[in-house]
Amino acid sequence: MIDMDPESRAASLSFRQLKLFESVGRLNSVRRASEECNLSQPAVTQALAKLEQQVGLILLERRASGSYLNELGEIFHRRVTRLFEQFEQALIALGVPGGADTAPVIANRISRSQARSLIAIVESGSFALAAAALDLSQASLQRAARDLEGNLKKSIYYRTAAGVMVTPAGVEFGRRIKLATQEIEWGIQEIEAAQGSAASQIAIGAMPFGGSVLLASVLDEFVRAHPKVDVKIVNESASEMLKRLRDGEVDFVIGLVQETTAEGLVNEALARTPYTVVARRGHKLLRQGGVSVEDLLQYDWVVGTPGSSRRACFERLFKAGAGPKTSIATSSLPIVRHLLMGSDRLTLMTSYELMQEPDLAALPFGPIEPAPQIGVTMRANWLPTKLHEAFVDLLRRHTADATTPTLLKKAG
Repeated sequence: MIDMDPESRAASLSFRQLKLFESVGRLNSVRRASEECNLSQPAVTQALAKLEQQVGLILLERRASGSYLNELGEIFHRRVTRLFEQFEQALIALGVPGGADTAPVIANRISRSQARSLIAIVESGSFALAAAALDLSQASLQRAARDLEGNLKKSIYYRTAAGVMVTPAGVEFGRRIKLATQEIEWGIQEIEAAQGSAASQIAIGAMPFGGSVLLASVLDEFVRAHPKVDVKIVNESASEMLKRLRDGEVDFVIGLVQETTAEGLVNEALARTPYTVVARRGHKLLRQGGVSVEDLLQYDWVVGTPGSSRRACFERLFKAGAGPKTSIATSSLPIVRHLLMGSDRLTLMTSYELMQEPDLAALPFGPIEPAPQIGVTMRANWLPTKLHEAFVDLLRRHTADATTPTLLKKAG
């Protein structure tokens, strides 16, 4: 096996090689694949041998009756097939001439260099920065951009005073192409995992408060069960986290399920976790038999950042009139904890978050409806690897086994 990580090996494979592999795997024949792809049989055979060398594993069994995918080949072929399916979907969404009828033909003409160039231009924001990131001359990058537009028969660039820019439709096309190319890296990870011989990485997004709390509660168990896996954790605001998910920078996101889900994303709610009004232990409101809205108005609050579920709940709570003083808005749990412990400030926390805070307590106020749910947000067309599935299953078990009565088992 060659000494390269899955990402580097995936990037070394040309789309032409992958298309030939897809064709042979589907047709069980080098001859028929060569006819479909309009290449000679020796050229197809050579391309497949190089692909197996770059992947580092044998994927096809050669017999007198044809070429057949072995167990590892089946795993990889599923990912390669998804790559081209997503290319075609991206082309249809872009509105290429001929739509679904021509999308397969155009998808087969897109080269690795054309896709890499578009992705770099979208991510860098300019041709100059993209060329530097790819270590290419601007002339080479512009040629790849022109070739891609020629294949698409559709403009995805436009000229401004600041230079050539990507159209909004082109940006979305680039995002979809980037997501599609991730399938190959995941395919290599999966076939190595099937052999039990590879280290892999998963990228998890954790929303502030509940997402980080739930993630922290299961990480040790997951790492013990999968010691070769590197877990990359990204923490951002809810809006930024969902953007990163759509862009493929994280594999899935843990946190409070958003009231409205962005296009292309789906939620799996794991537990109902109502908001409670929280203060430090020893706060004088804890000694009251019941707390009213008027009582809450007398204290300074730490609130969630604009656009967050926590902020929306706070605004609903005081929608009938002027709210309390809100000097500080933050999504950082350590900051919230520190501010409450050193003062009489109040805040909102979910019941799940409060379980992890022994020095804080819920005031006798409520219930506060609607109750949010903590869960996992994923891309709608995502095909998780076995490692992804193992992590999400661990989250399901953890929330289902929680002892607090406010946590409900996953429905269905």
